[in-house]
Amino acid sequence: MKTEVLKNIRTIEDEYRSTISSVQAERKRSISNAELEADNLIMKATSDAEEYKKKRLADARQQAEAKHAEITRDGDRRAAELREKGSKNLNKAVELLVSRFKERLHVKA
Repeated sequence: MKTEVLKNIRTIEDEYRSTISSVQAERKRSISNAELEADNLIMKATSDAEEYKKKRLADARQQAEAKHAEITRDGDRRAAELREKGSKNLNKAVELLVSRFKERLHVKA
């Protein structure tokens, strides 16, 4: 009877050892899978962040180009207005310059 009980105890111990080994192996697989999934998530998040950064830079570049074009158009328009305004007064300015020049010539002469 003692031998039978001891055999039973050894059988149960072997079953427990086997169960513990399989649980530990499953634990290692679970940890490995979790680490792999975490690495994949990190890579995906990094990729998404890089894409978002590129998109934001492209949007900012596009806005800067649009603002630059607007400023250039305004500058060209104002320059054209000043040229037109200046050309309207050109004859009067030339006449005034010539008349003052003549006055100075007569004063010194």
